[in-house]
Amino acid sequence: MKVQIINKSNHPLPEYATSLSAGMDLRANLSEPVILQPMKRALIPTGLFIAIPAGYEGQVRPRSGLAIKRGVTVLNSPGTIDADYRGEVRVILINLSNEPFEIQDGERIAQIIFSPCMQVVLQATDTLDETSRGEGGFGHTGNE
Repeated sequence: MKVQIINKSNHPLPEYATSLSAGMDLRANLSEPVILQPMKRALIPTGLFIAIPAGYEGQVRPRSGLAIKRGVTVLNSPGTIDADYRGEVRVILINLSNEPFEIQDGERIAQIIFSPCMQVVLQATDTLDETSRGEGGFGHTGNE
């Protein structure tokens, strides 16, 4: 699948790090560093504009290394980029650590994954078919 992209940053296009990677890293596009204080959030621009084909979505997800090493993650994970969105891809980051985190221009801040998705037609009804699970949820199997 080919996805059209406009790159208004000074950084290379996102790419897969390995032949079996699911996501491509997104980089911060900043004129100056952003200090993300503990428990604060910020909307970080990437300088990227994409045209996702109909029937697909872009999912913005955290980078595991940034999450485990620095406590910084994507707040609305996964963030969905709809196929008809043409604005700049921006990432909502939150600092869950106890230390300020400085985001530098060009820093890898998140990853993007492209996935198929479909729209459905909801059909109102008064009953649903029975299953062995029924209404059980939220830990009903005994597993935490």
